Amino acid sequence: MTKKSDTGRGIAGSPTNYGDPDFAAYLRRSFAKSQGYSTEALGRPVVGIAYTPSGFNNCHRHFPELLEAVKRGVLMAGALPLEFPTISLGEVFTSPTSLKFRNLMAMDTEEMIRAQPMDSVVLMGGCDKTVPAQLMGAISADIPAIQLVAGPMSTGRHRGERLGACTDCRRFWAKFRAGEVDAEEIETVEGRLATTAGTCAVMGTASTMACLTETLGMSLPGCAAIPAVHSDRLRMAEATGKRAVELIGSDLTPSRIITPAAIRNALRMLLALSGSTNALLHLTAIARRAGIQVDLHEFNRLSDETPVLVNLKPVGPHYMEDLFAAGGVPAILKELGGLMERDALTVTGQTLGELIDAPMIDPVDRTVIKSRAEPVDPQGGLVAVFGSLAPRGAVVKRAAADPRLMEHEGRAVVFGSLQDLAERIDDPDLDVSADDILILQNAGPKSDSGMPEAGYLPIPRKLAKAGVKDMLRISDARMSGTAYGAIVLHVAPEAAVGGPLGLARTGDRVRISVSEHRLDLLVSPEELDRRRADLMAPDVKRRRGYDRLYNDHVLQADEGADFDFC
Repeated sequence: MTKKSDTGRGIAGSPTNYGDPDFAAYLRRSFAKSQGYSTEALGRPVVGIAYTPSGFNNCHRHFPELLEAVKRGVLMAGALPLEFPTISLGEVFTSPTSLKFRNLMAMDTEEMIRAQPMDSVVLMGGCDKTVPAQLMGAISADIPAIQLVAGPMSTGRHRGERLGACTDCRRFWAKFRAGEVDAEEIETVEGRLATTAGTCAVMGTASTMACLTETLGMSLPGCAAIPAVHSDRLRMAEATGKRAVELIGSDLTPSRIITPAAIRNALRMLLALSGSTNALLHLTAIARRAGIQVDLHEFNRLSDETPVLVNLKPVGPHYMEDLFAAGGVPAILKELGGLMERDALTVTGQTLGELIDAPMIDPVDRTVIKSRAEPVDPQGGLVAVFGSLAPRGAVVKRAAADPRLMEHEGRAVVFGSLQDLAERIDDPDLDVSADDILILQNAGPKSDSGMPEAGYLPIPRKLAKAGVKDMLRISDARMSGTAYGAIVLHVAPEAAVGGPLGLARTGDRVRISVSEHRLDLLVSPEELDRRRADLMAPDVKRRRGYDRLYNDHVLQADEGADFDFC
């Protein structure tokens, strides 16, 4: 049960401090009226709209139209909508990587919600880091909030085949590197991968975060999977604006919705989706803002119990538009049923259990959303591994990997940095075989690269041309949720802070056993101590501004790579 007052503080909230409150209110009304607002309009409760379009964010191209639908819903419900800009993070336009600026966007979102007069807020985001940044900021500001995601792109076509960014972009690029596709065709494919507004059409990070947000209870039922260009997306925006008004004066704030139970529910959804490994990093940061710790050992327990139900790329053949037609997140939740913690609250005012019990309008398409009796895989798509190479854990997307490489021992081929990788990976004289294990160092949160999506190390060109499709690859970097392969990520602690990953050398033996949750560097402790003593102190880089703030305060991957002071 939620409580609700008749109105909020409206335009009088968060007063500017001039030492004279009455003058501050008078001046604010005066300046607001310069925008054409009437006294009646300024007397209504205010719904803020965190608005993130950008010429550097293709995923948000349709936001102007979406904004008008949100405003329509707010006005219909009797409040005043006021949009405000925040940082917008376009995944492929941001250097060195958008993750480095997720925390900055979270701070921007939090402080603008806190500083400006609003009684509730609609968070408009979509591209990978924007949704977690908005949720992180909203939890910290903790006024009633509701998320509206961009929605996925629709697929393109190429020679009779459906294409969707960005699993198919990686697949075609691998073919190009292997000499199976020529320059002319790769250029043609380039223009057919991303053909509409919206986020990647597969179960990448953006789609995963959209589904987790709905599961957390922070968006309306059915919001996650509606295609960006579908008219239902506009109707969802209108309904979101209307619900934002209804939340005013209630105690349904993010801190009440995002509870330990809600986080566990979201983790189960992540596993059932075989979603992006990035989402575990983001969910950990979101939970931390609510004072909740995500334990990777508990994550493994959930993974053992939760089957993969969703048959989307990069694990299966389907796309997000198919998930929408198949029933979306409500259908997945209904199938997960008794595995979910039903008492968790949602922005609707109902519990998750009440939403699960609601009848479905259409039958569920079992080619896209499998039943628990006949899952895609009986265990969750992600798993954490621990051992001498990753004392605090690392993450594997086992559902997208060659199973034989999930129980494997091989010789390490080590790259000390991204530059080293770029210079040597395609060298025809590189000493590497298909059974070797590629290791990338110094690509974690505190590295100069800022934990990029570089964990998807390319297969060395000479092996790719010989037909090698997958190898075990290990790093302290991240991987796009659209990628696939036997890849170990988020190794903690990272090489840049002295983690054992930085002590690995070419020729070392490495062993992984996903069944035992183990990842070990088969080198004696005495030899590792010797190597540690021989390490040269890194050059101290002169840093300023946000780069200095980030480097001084960013946490490790197992803590969500948030700032220690947040």
